[in-house]
Amino acid sequence: MPTRNDLYRLDLSNASFTKACGGPCSEGCVTLARIGDDAWALGDSKRPDVEPLRFSTEELSVAGIDPTRFGLAL
Repeated sequence: MPTRNDLYRLDLSNASFTKACGGPCSEGCVTLARIGDDAWALGDSKRPDVEPLRFSTEELSVAGIDPTRFGLAL
């Protein structure tokens, strides 16, 4: 599992963020991007100026976040 420092060293310039919404997302949504083999970036579409948080796959799972709900494969 990558360390927190490793995750924040990963470049996000080519990251492709997707939204997970049950509806039209008119209020904004959580966004998620795979940024490495075991690394994810979690953002907020209502606050695109705020740097996304970064998590390992295990950390996402513990938090109850399933990348497949975003259309992303594990």
